[in-house]
Amino acid sequence: MNISTLFRLGENLNLDRKTLVILRWIAIFGQFIAINLVYFFLKLELPIVLAYIVISIGLCTNLFLQFRIKSIQLKDFYASLFLIYDLIQLTLLLYLTGGISNPFSILMIIPTIVSSTFLSMGTTIVLGILTIFFLFLLTIFHFPLPGIHDSSVTFPKLYLTGYFLAIIVGLVFLSYFGVRFSGESKRRSDAVSKLQQVIAKEYELESLGGQAAAAAHSLGTPLATISVVATELKKEIGNNKEYSKDIDLLISQSKRCGEILKKISKKQIKEDKFFNKTNLENLLNEILISFRETSSKEIILIAEDNKSDFNFQRTPELIYGLRNFIGNSIKFSKSRVEIILTSDDKKIQIKINDDGPGFPEDIIEIIGEPYIKSKSMQVSSNSGTGLGTFLGKTLLERESANLYFSKDIKLKGASVVITWNTNDLT
Repeated sequence: MNISTLFRLGENLNLDRKTLVILRWIAIFGQFIAINLVYFFLKLELPIVLAYIVISIGLCTNLFLQFRIKSIQLKDFYASLFLIYDLIQLTLLLYLTGGISNPFSILMIIPTIVSSTFLSMGTTIVLGILTIFFLFLLTIFHFPLPGIHDSSVTFPKLYLTGYFLAIIVGLVFLSYFGVRFSGESKRRSDAVSKLQQVIAKEYELESLGGQAAAAAHSLGTPLATISVVATELKKEIGNNKEYSKDIDLLISQSKRCGEILKKISKKQIKEDKFFNKTNLENLLNEILISFRETSSKEIILIAEDNKSDFNFQRTPELIYGLRNFIGNSIKFSKSRVEIILTSDDKKIQIKINDDGPGFPEDIIEIIGEPYIKSKSMQVSSNSGTGLGTFLGKTLLERESANLYFSKDIKLKGASVVITWNTNDLT
């Protein structure tokens, strides 16, 4: 892992300035209230002047952040500088008030947790190391805890060591959780963004047929006028060889344009009815035809147990989802793919089976998640990041489908089972 990967320099990592300002105000006011309660209300001795100075410097830095820095988003590097200062400020206050034995020492992990959620792993590691180092110093060097010195009470070293280790465990656990949570959220957000792009493209393609029909209808009249005028010009010109060839070419080309527009119009009328309403067998046949034209593998549709032949609304989500899983099956198969359609009045099921290597054991439990990679050598050469499977699964689930991934007993390859309740699809 190089520096650019560790600090994710290629990504636009930011921390919202308003969020950081609010967090720092909460910390500053909390520190101020805690110091005053201990000193004035509980009447416990502590270096109050030094504590005020430390808090005042933090106050000035937050005023600077709020009013002088105009950027709405703070870059990773600049956000980390403020978090490091916050860590140093809290360390100084704890040094003045008992060190690691102060109950508020648990707050030392907050800057690292914030970094793990919003910033790069490299920044989180730097803050984590600094936190552990400062905690170690606070375990050894610190002023007495207010109230303890007066009572001649000291904490056992074993207790302080255990408390130190407990904070480190909490730091590592929560930092790891923050890194994983933010990483998964970002990957899923990117995947959903791509999903929206796919859907937008599918709907754009869907509208092309209607646009073509409208163009055919609109161009029909002026094209007919051109043809009529050209025919009349030919009559007027007669046997003039200088112009008759050009007129004949104009007439033939206008007729050709008319035939093309007629085909477009007829195709749209035919497809419009099919496009709006179809049944699963016809839809699967249409998808398989396109794959058979580009693949030499044996692709078979088995629909002997398809008892329900009802029509339903054809949607881009359904088409893309089915094409995705059928395409993957063809891609990974050795020579044969079977699509088995079964249905009755209550349930509809599509099984997509192939004779390929099947789903790797290391990812079969998480298939459908974006950006996953198998370590299996059998599929590594053809496998991607799992984004296509995520898109297909999400789109089909939007159409009320349930998906199950397993190994096919007959062909020994992968098996994708897609089921609907009949009422959901109709």
